[in-house]
Amino acid sequence: MSIQSGTVIQSSSLLKESIFDNTIIFIISNDEKGAVGFIINKQSDKSLNDLDEFKASKFFRLHKGGPVDKEHLFFIHRRADLIENGEQIIDDIYLGGDFSSVVTAIDKSQLLTNELKIFIGYCGWDAGELEAEVEEGSWLIANDWRIF
Repeated sequence: MSIQSGTVIQSSSLLKESIFDNTIIFIISNDEKGAVGFIINKQSDKSLNDLDEFKASKFFRLHKGGPVDKEHLFFIHRRADLIENGEQIIDDIYLGGDFSSVVTAIDKSQLLTNELKIFIGYCGWDAGELEAEVEEGSWLIANDWRIF
């Protein structure tokens, strides 16, 4: 089974009582190096303006992206017209880009929560590991889930 960028997976009962219990993940890449994705259904208790470098910004809720690299912010969006240099993942969903444009757009109320998700951390798997977890039944393909 090949899991492509843009695939949405949902944890099964096999992951109950684990860090991934009741989790929906949007896969942003899957190649010979492995797979990367973000948890899209769990908000953080932090907002952008809770972080020291963005204290002066408007409130914008952050999401728990995953257990890897929780020292950095990552984001997906639907506003290539406002945020330059994003990488298209699927359809109108982009990964990253110019974060200063994101902060400016948030402060000007130009971005809505259904157009942008900012994550603390991400989820990662070694090559073939995610496919093996899907095969064993830990994850279910859930492409009918809304990303935003």
